[in-house]
Amino acid sequence: MSDLHARLARQSLRRPLTPDEAGLALALEQIFAGGQHDFAGVAKALADRDVKRPSGETSAWTPESLEQELRRINADLDKAYETLDLMLAAGA
Repeated sequence: MSDLHARLARQSLRRPLTPDEAGLALALEQIFAGGQHDFAGVAKALADRDVKRPSGETSAWTPESLEQELRRINADLDKAYETLDLMLAAGA
């Protein structure tokens, strides 16, 4: 586990990342570390690495599909936080 992983290990405690989400996260970390930051370049790098889309979609990585995947993951993690927060507030 890299130092970055160790520092972020508790970031998504409300629900674990799926294997495909974790694979995307690792690939993004490596791509960003390699100096690629624009969505078109990142999408191409994901395609070149044959990174699976966490949604299960099989279409190619594009800047639009990258944005869709990140939005979907973020919304799902936000929902997990809200659900747990409601449970805690209710005394569960």
